[in-house]
Amino acid sequence: MVDETPDWEFKERDVHILRELADEPQRSSRQLAGILESEYDIDVSHVTVSESIRKMREEEVFREAIVPNESLFNFALFEFKFNPEHFADEWYEAMVSIRDDEHTLFYFLSDGEYQWKSVMMFQTRAAESRWIHEFYKEHGRVVQNVRNSVVHNVLKFQTDPEIFTELHADDR
Repeated sequence: MVDETPDWEFKERDVHILRELADEPQRSSRQLAGILESEYDIDVSHVTVSESIRKMREEEVFREAIVPNESLFNFALFEFKFNPEHFADEWYEAMVSIRDDEHTLFYFLSDGEYQWKSVMMFQTRAAESRWIHEFYKEHGRVVQNVRNSVVHNVLKFQTDPEIFTELHADDR
């Protein structure tokens, strides 16, 4: 993951491409060029659209991920509270262990008592419980507590295409 904001100047075309890809990720550059012309009165070739997508991908304007259907796995929110006594010596190994674990879908830092959080996926609740047990065995000195919550009844699992209009707003 990149720590910096992508160095990208958004053209109106780019915003519409991102919106259309968020709505339907499998659209081809030919389809996108047609949509740009018919819906937004932007006349560009499919080659230009493809090049724009490639450059935005390289600059990490957006990331692509394969996310399994939520019915295939049990999703859980994990929150990690530190033991400050051993933090300085052992935080890095614990962080890498969570970040690189096959069960981790999304990993982020936050404020408050529980400063590391992750969304993780397991086939069974028993597998989730085993993971917690093994994590404590390996990293229990640096982590004072792991709070996990079952994620159920997922009601939205997508990026709303309209969010991209904010990237080209005049008030930025």
